[in-house]
Amino acid sequence: MDLLQQATLDDTAPLAWRMRPRCLEEYVGQQALMAPGKPLQRMAESGVVRSMILWGPPGSGKTTLAELLAEASGAHLEHLSAVMAGVKEIRAVVERARTLKPQGQATLLFLDEIHRLNKSQQDALLPHVESGLITLIGATTENPSFEVNSALLSRARVHVLKTLGEAELVEVLRRALADPARGLGHRRIQVTDEVLGLLARAAAGDARRALGLLETACDFTVPGENGGEILPRQALENVLGHQASAFDKQGDHYYDLLSAIHKSVRSSRPDAALLYIARFVQGGGDPLDVIRRLAAIASEDVGNADPRALPLVMAAWDAYRRLGDYEGQRAIAHAAIHLAVAPKSNAIDQAWKRAKAFAAAQPRLEVPIYLRNAPTRLMESLGHGQGYRYAHHEPHGYPAGRAHDCWPEELPHEALYRPTEYGQEKRYGQLMAWREQLDSEADSGA
Repeated sequence: MDLLQQATLDDTAPLAWRMRPRCLEEYVGQQALMAPGKPLQRMAESGVVRSMILWGPPGSGKTTLAELLAEASGAHLEHLSAVMAGVKEIRAVVERARTLKPQGQATLLFLDEIHRLNKSQQDALLPHVESGLITLIGATTENPSFEVNSALLSRARVHVLKTLGEAELVEVLRRALADPARGLGHRRIQVTDEVLGLLARAAAGDARRALGLLETACDFTVPGENGGEILPRQALENVLGHQASAFDKQGDHYYDLLSAIHKSVRSSRPDAALLYIARFVQGGGDPLDVIRRLAAIASEDVGNADPRALPLVMAAWDAYRRLGDYEGQRAIAHAAIHLAVAPKSNAIDQAWKRAKAFAAAQPRLEVPIYLRNAPTRLMESLGHGQGYRYAHHEPHGYPAGRAHDCWPEELPHEALYRPTEYGQEKRYGQLMAWREQLDSEADSGA
């Protein structure tokens, strides 16, 4: 009897463990991989399992899927965690695989948290995956292209698992409520669709968490008719009141939410920006990470279309530190809404990129003599600072003429900053055009 079968017979095990699927027919979700004709379904039907990496969020069914594929293929299944196992444990698996191979028994190694595999572990495993002695199924919540050795990655196909949808989670919960042997069916608990939906949404795509929430919620049932029980909506306050769907601050979801915040603001969608900020903060993200991103947005995506944007964000940053987290979050929302509604321009971002590229291409760039500092008599005698025109002594506060354009004399002038027609930046463009006209008039002697 394997661990999965043993656990399903133990009514003291957590509900999520007892309800793990025992066959592919019980597996819920991942239709892109498990529907008829899809890759993993075809592997299960053929009994030939290839090395793979299952990349998906917690509770999406990675471990269960590996166990079911091993059973379908008739392979001997080995479990290891990259966190707990070392080279010694990997070599022990290899030795057992060598022993089983002459008996016609294939070995499938399920390696959890494969993204934590160090170089020595990967070196110990790689040749045996390459030779086919071991079929590897790695599981990870992190992007394997960043975390897994390229040599190992090239020998295993990556399959992406998605978070379960609300309807799929409700199906998982209904099965648990109906199953009298492994689930809660013997208690005859009545639950409304509304309550199941609330539990499913609180689980945020994680089947294991959904079942855990259901099991806890069922501690607060009230007596029903004919010896049954009722799970009222009010009981969920005892379960969900302080639930926060936390995430790994180094994980993809963390950065996906920051990306969603940035792109929503850039797209002038304040409602979406607020939604993702709320999700980020409720998930355990540091609100200061949001304000840092907003500060970048203020220059990168709003810029001089609304020059108030950056000062407002910095004021929100200061307000958050002075007010504390609860009140300070409103200051962050204030800044996010302002940035989202403000006119947009990436002219500053583009100008800075052009400036860096231009400067990099001119390693011998010389500062014009009239712009140079002259702190000593020697430098003054060399002409440093001579010919500089003090702007405040000039008509319109502008030293007109190309001879005083402050550009290196040996280089052709390139327009690095190109204002847009949006917001205040339109006025900037008009001012620059007016000054260009003054230059032309000064150069022509008009």
